[in-house]
Amino acid sequence: MTENVNQLTVETPGTESPGTEGPRSRSLWDDAWRAMRRNPIFWIAIVLLVVMGSMAVVPNLWAPKDPLICDLTHARELPSRTAIFGYDQQGCDLWTRTVHGARSSILVGVLTTLGTMLLGSLVGILAGFFGGWLDAVLSRLADVFFAIPLLLGGIIILYTFSAPGQPYFVVILKVVFAIAILGWPTIARLMRSSVLQVKSNDYVQAARALGAGPGRLIFSHILPNAMAPVIVVSTINLGAYIALEATLSFLGIGLQAPAISWGLAISEASGLGLIRSVPHMLLFPSLFLSLTVLSFILLGEAVRDALDPKLR
Repeated sequence: MTENVNQLTVETPGTESPGTEGPRSRSLWDDAWRAMRRNPIFWIAIVLLVVMGSMAVVPNLWAPKDPLICDLTHARELPSRTAIFGYDQQGCDLWTRTVHGARSSILVGVLTTLGTMLLGSLVGILAGFFGGWLDAVLSRLADVFFAIPLLLGGIIILYTFSAPGQPYFVVILKVVFAIAILGWPTIARLMRSSVLQVKSNDYVQAARALGAGPGRLIFSHILPNAMAPVIVVSTINLGAYIALEATLSFLGIGLQAPAISWGLAISEASGLGLIRSVPHMLLFPSLFLSLTVLSFILLGEAVRDALDPKLR
């Protein structure tokens, strides 16, 4: 009589059976992506941003007409089948102008956010990692810029360096510079506090004990683990920068014609008597501006909830 003996295979930690995959450690970003995928607010924001972003990148896909071609015979006409958003006071197709205005507004917001992230992160890392007199000097410098109101400072800078007839991209960069040079202290403070928290962790001290230099410590160990709060705040700030550009253009300090932006459209629609007689001139650019700002704020909120374990 033959007995069948069932053999049990016991696997020790760190070993894997042939043909099977062992458990893979998950990082903070993996957990955050899983949390964001389950958040409907994240997908609402993504859909809105894809629509607005496609208008900024390929506006002719949405509005093939030339936004600079206007016909005074259609001035102030209400929305109709031929022009779903109607016409402005110059007889320009408002749908076409609104779609093409997305490029300037979103471009200013994205470039300003990148500028504040780079400058603020650099200052925050240097201040938090090296400390001492460098921390004191950079912190006081950030306090000086932080004390200047963002809108008032932007008006002064743009008014000082304004000149008629400048190229379109030069005007864009001027607006970006005016906002970024005053907006970086918030990111610098946040990055400094995050670096101070991360650099005291055991894995950073172990890397330092093994002989890692400042560059390796910063780029391999500190920066990847200190960027999460900066990304969250920068995403929310991006919407605020788009709204600020619209405010500066509304005041006649930001972008100027023949440039096309939502702020300029709102400014043109706010003339005396236009709000009552042709309210669609103000409604549609304001709606697109509000949806874009809201989408970035929703995205920032979703990223914050995903990166903060206490909010999951």
